[in-house]
Amino acid sequence: MSQDKVAVDAIKHALKALRKRHLLDEGAHAPAIVALSKPIISQGSEWKDKAENLEVELQQCYKAQARLSEQLVVEVAECRASKALVQEKEAVINDLQHDLTKARDECLQLKVIVEEKTKALELVMSENQELKAQLQQMTVKVKNVEAENKMLIDRWMLQKMQEAEHLNEANAFYQDIRDQLKASGIAQLARQQVDGVVRRSEEGAQYFGESTVPTTCNHKIRAHEGGCAAILFEYNSGNLISGGHDRTVKMWDTNTGSLIRTLHGCVGSVLDLTVTHDNRSVIAASSSNNLCVWDVNSGRIRHTLTGHIDKVCAVDVSKISGRHVASAAYDRTIKVWDLQKGYCTETIICHSNCNALCFSTDGQTICSGHVDGNLRLWDIQTGKLLSEVAAHSLAITSISLSRNGSIVLTSGRDNMHNLFDMQSLEVCGTLRANGNRVASNWSRSCISADDSYVAAGSADGSVHIWSILKAEIVSTLKEHTAPVLSCSWSGLGKPLVSSDKSGIVCTWT
Repeated sequence: MSQDKVAVDAIKHALKALRKRHLLDEGAHAPAIVALSKPIISQGSEWKDKAENLEVELQQCYKAQARLSEQLVVEVAECRASKALVQEKEAVINDLQHDLTKARDECLQLKVIVEEKTKALELVMSENQELKAQLQQMTVKVKNVEAENKMLIDRWMLQKMQEAEHLNEANAFYQDIRDQLKASGIAQLARQQVDGVVRRSEEGAQYFGESTVPTTCNHKIRAHEGGCAAILFEYNSGNLISGGHDRTVKMWDTNTGSLIRTLHGCVGSVLDLTVTHDNRSVIAASSSNNLCVWDVNSGRIRHTLTGHIDKVCAVDVSKISGRHVASAAYDRTIKVWDLQKGYCTETIICHSNCNALCFSTDGQTICSGHVDGNLRLWDIQTGKLLSEVAAHSLAITSISLSRNGSIVLTSGRDNMHNLFDMQSLEVCGTLRANGNRVASNWSRSCISADDSYVAAGSADGSVHIWSILKAEIVSTLKEHTAPVLSCSWSGLGKPLVSSDKSGIVCTWT
C-alpha cells in the first residue's frame, strides 16, 4: 500500500470519528433540548440561556473540529513532503555510496596498475643499464677495430707504395733500355743552365719573346662546364692547357682556338695545373684529394698521386728536373713527389692552409702562399722553413715567379698584388686598381714573359694589366661576363689568356 493511500484512509477515518462524536454529542444533548423546549414557566428563562450557551459551545466545537481537520490535512501534507525529501536524500545517499564504491574499485585498479608500471619501469631501467654497459663494451671494441683498421690501412698503403716503387723501378729500367737503344743512333742531348732556367740545346734555347700590352680578344672559347680555374701554356709553345669543374683537362691551339686533345680520368674538379719542362707530362691538382699525371703523347694517366686527405689546390713541377713535383692541400701539408717512382718523398706540415706554391729557379726552394696571408720559403731537401713574411692582410691566392727567378708575385684577397725580392723578401712594388677584386681563394695572376707586365682578373669580369716599371694600369680588358679566375701569359710573349667562373677562356693580343 502506497503512502498516499494510507494518508487518505487516515483522513477519512478521522472525519468519520468526528462525525460519530458529533452524533454522540447531539444524542447526549437531545433530552436537554427537548426539556428546554417544553414550556416550563419557572425554569424557562434559565434553561433557555443554558441552551443558547450550549449551542454556542456546539458551534465552537464545530469550529475547533474544522481547524483540527485543516491542521490534520496540513500535517499530513507536510508529512508527505518530509517523506519525499527523505526518499530523495536516501536516493542521493545511495548514489553517493555507489559512486564511493566505484571510486574505491577504481582506486584499487589504479594501485594495481601503478604497481605493474613500477615493476615495468624497474625492468626497463635494469635493461637500460645493461644496454649502457653493452654500449660501452661495443665502443671500446669499435675503437680497437678502428685502430686496427688504421694500422692495416697504413700497412696496406706502405705495401702499395713498395709495390709501386718496384713497378716504377722496373718501368724506369725498361725505359732506360729503350732510351739506350734509341740513343745508339741519336746524339745525346746536352743541357745548360742560363739565368737559372733549364734549356734544351738540341731543340734550341728556350725563347722568351718581348711581351706587348694586349687589347683585343681574338678567341672566346667555351672550354669547360661549371668553370675553369686553371690555365697555363706549354713551354716554347702557343698551346694552352686548361682544367675545369667538369673534371677534364683540355689542350688548345691559341692561334685558331681549336681543341687539340682532352685528357680524362680525373675524378674531381681541377684546381691547378702544371706541365713538365719537356711538355711530356701534365699534372693536375684535384678536389678529390689527389693529383693526376698524364702522358701527353698517349693521353693516358701515368700516375695518380695519393696521400693528401683534403682537396689539393696547388701544384708545380721543378724547373731543373721534371722529376720533382710539389703540391699543397687543405690538410695543412705540402708534399714533394718523385714522378719516376710515383710516391711522396717529403711532407711539410704548415701552420696555415696553402693556396698557391711554386718552385724557385734552382729547384731547391718552394715558395708558398697561405690563408693567413704569409709568404713562406721551404727547403725541399730538409722540409724546414727558411723564411716567411706577412705579404697580405688576407689570404694569398696566387704566386708567380719571374723568368729570372729574382722576383715573386703574390696576389691576395685584400685585392693587392705585391712583388717581393726572392733573396730578402722585401717588397719591390705594390699593384692595385679601383674595381679590381680578387674573385676566389685560387684566383691566379701572372707575369709576362719579359717581366714587364702583370695581369690579374677581377670579380666583375675584367682583366687588369699593370706595368711593373711604372706601377700603374696600362690596360683593362673587358669581355668576360663572369668573375675571372685565372690568367696566363705565353712564354712567346703573346697571347695572354684568361678564364672565368662560367668556363669561358679568352685569348688576348
